[in-house]
Amino acid sequence: MSKILLALTSAALLGLSACADLGAGKTGSGSQPAESARPVISAEARAALAAAQAAVRDAQSRNALWTTAESALKAAEDAAVRGDSDTVIEQAKRASSDAQKGLAQLNYPMLKIGD
Repeated sequence: MSKILLALTSAALLGLSACADLGAGKTGSGSQPAESARPVISAEARAALAAAQAAVRDAQSRNALWTTAESALKAAEDAAVRGDSDTVIEQAKRASSDAQKGLAQLNYPMLKIGD
C-alpha cells in the first residue's frame, strides 16, 4: 500500500512541477513560447535515478531506509529538475548504496546485552 501511495505522490508532484513551468515558457508578448525550459538529463542519469528510487522504496517498505539514502535521493531528484546529470548520477548511486546497506543491516544479528 505504501508503495502505491509513494508512486502516486511522486507522480502528483512531478505533474505539479510541470504545471508550474507552463507559465515560464512564454515571452512578454505571449505569442510564442520560449525554448523548452525543462532541462534534460542523460539516459544514464535517468536510469540511475530510477534504480535509486526503486532501491529506496524497497528499503522503506522493509523499514530499513537510512536517512542518508533518503537525502541523497532528494538531492538526485533536485539535480534532475535542474538538468545536472553528473550530480544525478553521483547522488543516485549514493542513495542506492545506502539503501542496499540498510537492507543488508536487517541480516545483522540482534545485539544481546548482558546475560
